[in-house]
Amino acid sequence: MSDGANAILVRMRRREQAAASRTPRRKGVDRPLAALAAVFVLAQLVLVRPVLGLGWDEIVYVSQVTSDTPAAFFSAPRSRGVSLLVAPVASWSSSVPLLRVYLALLSGIALFLALRAWRGLFPTRVLVLGGALFASLWVTLFYGPQAMPNYWVAIGALISVGCFLRARADRSARAALWGIAAGAALMAWMRPTDAVWVTVPLLVLTLVRRHWRLLLALAAGLAAGAVEWVIEAYLGHGGLGQRLSDASRIQGGLGWQIAVDDQLRSLGGRALCRPCTVPMPNPLVTVWWFVLPVLAGLGLVVAARARRLGRTLIPLACAATAALPYLFMIGYAAPRFLQPAYALLAIPVADALWHLVRTPGRKWRPVAAMLVALGLAGHLAVQVAVLEGAVSRNTESRRDWDRTAGALHRLGVRPPCLLTGHEAIPIGYYTGCSSGATAGHNENTTVADILRTADRLPVAHIAPSGGTPPRYARTWPVHRISDLDVRVAPPAQRSGP
Repeated sequence: MSDGANAILVRMRRREQAAASRTPRRKGVDRPLAALAAVFVLAQLVLVRPVLGLGWDEIVYVSQVTSDTPAAFFSAPRSRGVSLLVAPVASWSSSVPLLRVYLALLSGIALFLALRAWRGLFPTRVLVLGGALFASLWVTLFYGPQAMPNYWVAIGALISVGCFLRARADRSARAALWGIAAGAALMAWMRPTDAVWVTVPLLVLTLVRRHWRLLLALAAGLAAGAVEWVIEAYLGHGGLGQRLSDASRIQGGLGWQIAVDDQLRSLGGRALCRPCTVPMPNPLVTVWWFVLPVLAGLGLVVAARARRLGRTLIPLACAATAALPYLFMIGYAAPRFLQPAYALLAIPVADALWHLVRTPGRKWRPVAAMLVALGLAGHLAVQVAVLEGAVSRNTESRRDWDRTAGALHRLGVRPPCLLTGHEAIPIGYYTGCSSGATAGHNENTTVADILRTADRLPVAHIAPSGGTPPRYARTWPVHRISDLDVRVAPPAQRSGP
C-alpha cells in the first residue's frame, strides 16, 4: 500500500512540474503575439480611421441585419458570415465608427488566436515576424476593420492549417482537432468556395495517409460553415448547382483566365480592378510580390535541411491552391482575394528571413541583418504609403455617396423610397432607400414593380451625366447632382404618402 501511495504521489508531482514548466513557456509565446495583435489594432484605428464610411460590399452585408435601412440585394456568391459577424453591433446601432472599432478589436484578437495555433511548430520569433509581415500589408490593415469576408478566411486558414500540423504531429492533441474544425467552419462561413480551395491539400493528404480523424474534423468544419449557404441555395437559387452557376456568371465566368497582371495593377491601392485597365504601379510597390515566392522557396529549403519539411510544405501548398482561382480563373482582380494566401505564406517567409539573418558567419551576420532590416523598413514604408492613398480615395468616394443622399433628400426622395440605376445600392443605403435593378448581377425587380412603387413612394433613377435613362424614367424630371443625372418620379403619380 505504501509503495502504491508513493507511486501516486510521484506521478502527481511530475504532472505538477510539467504544468509549471509549460506555463512560463506559454507566456513566453503569448506575450509577444499579444503585443503584435495590440499594435495591429492600434494601426488600424490610426491609419484607416473609424470614420471611414461603409463601402459597396459592406453595405450589402451590413444592411442584412440593420433595422433602420432596407436590406440590399444579396447575390449568389455572397455568404451570410459577415452579416452575422457584424450583427452584435449593427443590429442595434447605425454608428459606423462603433462598428469599425468593434471589427478592429475583433480582428486583433483573431490574429492572436490564429498565430497561437502555430505554437510549438515554429519558434516564437518566426511567428511574431510572420504575423507582422501579414498584418503590415496595406490590404490587411485596410480590410481588418471592414465588414468584408477575406480577412476572416485568412484567419480561418491560419487556424485550420496550424492545428492540422499540430494534430498530425501529436495524435493525442484533441484541442487541435477542434481547431481544425473551427478554422474550416470560419472559412466556409465567410466564403464556402474559398474554404474548399484552401483545404484541398489537407483533404488530399488525409485521404492518402488515411488520417481519418483529421479528415472527419476538416469535413465537419466545412459542412458546419457551409450548411446555411447550401440550404439557401435550394430555398432561393434553384439548387446548389444553379447557385454555383450564378456565382460563376456574376464573377465573369470561371475558367482559364490569367489575372496575374490584374493583381499586380491592383497592388497600387485599388479595392477593385474590374475592368483592370489602369497602368502598372511603381515597381517599388510591386517588388515585394516577386520577392515573396523566392523567400517561400528558401523557407522550403531551410525546412528540408532541418528535417521539418511538412511544417512548411503544407502551408505553402494551401497558399498555392488558395491563390489559384484568383490568379488564373477570373478576369479581374481585387487585392483582398489573396489575403488567405498571404497569411499562409507569411510564416514560411518569416522562417526564411530569420535564416538569412542567423546563418552567415560571425563576420557577415551584421551585414545580413542590416540588409534584411532595410528591406523590411522599405517594404513597410511602401505599404503605409499605398494604404494612405487607398484610404483617401475610398473616404472621398463614400463622402460623395453621402452628399448625393443629402441632395436626394432635398428633392423629396426620403424613406421609404426606391432608387434604381447607377450605384443604386450604395447611394440607396446612404439615402435610406431600397435599391432595385431590372437587369445585371443585382437584378431583383421588374419595370412593372418599379412603376407600381412610384404610385405609392418616392422613386428616382440615377445615371451618369448624359447617360441614356431607361424607357420608364425618360419623362421624369431630371436633376443634376454632381456628375449624375437623377430623374425623380413626379409626385402626381403617387396616390398616397
